[in-house]
Amino acid sequence: MPRSKNAVASRARRKRILKQAKGFYGKRKNVYTVAKNIVEKGLTYAYVGRKLKKREYRQLWIARINAAVRQEGLTYSQFINKLSTKGIELNRKVLADLAMNEPASFKALVDQVK
Repeated sequence: MPRSKNAVASRARRKRILKQAKGFYGKRKNVYTVAKNIVEKGLTYAYVGRKLKKREYRQLWIARINAAVRQEGLTYSQFINKLSTKGIELNRKVLADLAMNEPASFKALVDQVK
């Protein structure tokens, strides 16, 4: 009985890795052993990046809210505290969007909180 090598599955596995490495520079795109390591590292960076993206957006929203609120004579922490005491539950994403795109309505919100 001949030895079974399962060429179909191993070729498919290699093709999948090389397809993910498409566009990489040099041997990284067409040598399987090199591409396998680089693709694995890239997937690790992608996983970490999805976590970092959330942190970076929150920082951006806070910076935008802080800049808009300081023009009204408050600090960010005072503004957030007054929002919570008044019972206004808007998240930072919405507040930052208001501050950037609708400054008049954001000013009205700040005046309501003061």
